Amino acid sequence: MIPAERHIAFELADQVPAKILYGRRWPIRFDSVEPLAAIADLITIVLAALFSGWLYSLKIAATNVDLSGYAGPAVLVSALFILIMKMRGMYKPDELLALRKQIRTACAAWISVILLLFITIPNLALSDPISRDAAAAFIVIGFGALTIQRGLITDLVKRGLIEQRFAERNVVLLTCQLQRRDNTALTERLSELGFTVQRHFTLSGWRPHHCEKVISNVIDYVRGSDVEEIIVEADPSCWSDLRPAIAALRVLPIPVCLIPIGTTSDIFRHPTRELGDAVCIELQRGPLTTAEQALKRCIDVVVAGTALLALMPLFIIVAIAIKLDSPGPILFNQQRCGFNGRYFKIRKFRTMFVLEDGPSIHQAQLADKRFTRLGAWLRRTSIDELPQLINVLDGTMSLVGPRPHAVAHDNQFHKIVQNYAFRRRVKPGLTGWAQIKGCRGPTPTLESIEKRVGYDLWYIDNWSLLLDLAILLQTPIEVLRGRNAY
Repeated sequence: MIPAERHIAFELADQVPAKILYGRRWPIRFDSVEPLAAIADLITIVLAALFSGWLYSLKIAATNVDLSGYAGPAVLVSALFILIMKMRGMYKPDELLALRKQIRTACAAWISVILLLFITIPNLALSDPISRDAAAAFIVIGFGALTIQRGLITDLVKRGLIEQRFAERNVVLLTCQLQRRDNTALTERLSELGFTVQRHFTLSGWRPHHCEKVISNVIDYVRGSDVEEIIVEADPSCWSDLRPAIAALRVLPIPVCLIPIGTTSDIFRHPTRELGDAVCIELQRGPLTTAEQALKRCIDVVVAGTALLALMPLFIIVAIAIKLDSPGPILFNQQRCGFNGRYFKIRKFRTMFVLEDGPSIHQAQLADKRFTRLGAWLRRTSIDELPQLINVLDGTMSLVGPRPHAVAHDNQFHKIVQNYAFRRRVKPGLTGWAQIKGCRGPTPTLESIEKRVGYDLWYIDNWSLLLDLAILLQTPIEVLRGRNAY
């Protein structure tokens, strides 16, 4: 349990008579709430699909209807929906308590998944008018069921917190430090995370006799008790002295976990892999491997090509509207710096009266006088960015990656932001991690630039196919929100 949730629990507990605060505990730990909520979404969506199929069979008066055909698409929809909700952190217990936010986000995620499947996977866009009725019923019933389910989950989580019904995990805390200090903060943190510290032992030095005595006391206390885990807080630099003491705990049939502290603890935040018999710590993630680049390129070509074909009518309408709205070309080409410092021409629908591309470019502002009447709307809806699908097809851009800036801004940011050039280790993207986090539009301050670059570098260091998919699914949600879109 995180601190915010504990505070909510205390506030709720004050409103309830004390006699109901200590009822029979549920066989569910608080840290199980998140996966159980995701499983509940999966079950709800699949049941909604089966129910829609049953209703459809009633409409056509069918006697023998095979509902198993509805399960496959429902599982696919569930996986995409859960991925979006997971990436937005909506399964965390504190977020499950915010019912209105849950419904808003679930609605946006549901619409995004349905639109993505019908646009990018034409085979799922059912052409038969009767089957379309079943799909429409599933869309409506599915979202209704998810909304009701969220209300039920919110009530259950509130009840569990108020009445203290969640099962606790009993632990023993062993603090290894050369100088005794107050460990109240750590104990409180463990309590907030759902752990109950049954006993706290301290190694105040590395004297063999003292260590043996403390470890012996730990073993005697844990044996025959309901303790489920031992948590050790220690500085990894003292591991040579700590290892014999920890080895003695092997007689106990419970896990022993380490919370590293001190100057060397940051190294544990990096991923590890095996290098022969040695453990290799990945201090910096390199560019994508050849296989990863090939996979990412295949997805770019398939999705961008399909999207261009599906959006061709929209492209034609926008092109005509731009020509009728103001004089000038339909597309605006501007030089950008891409992968490994290679320059390319980015394509956009023209939204301004001017065509700036040089050593000095003014960033767009809210109600910018350079906007055409149609251009302001195109920018707000991000439709002006769609021609970059052509950049994706020709290989100068990817669907997902750090957004490329104008060369003039690149030169400016490179001087004031450390590691800015690291963004060029991957292809720039049509959308990115920074964009779905709200970092869109102008960057008027150094803090705004650093924040955006920080998100870009995190994406590069943590790339995965699932991360790309999650960003693509969340992009329509961010477009609908319209944060800093001008």
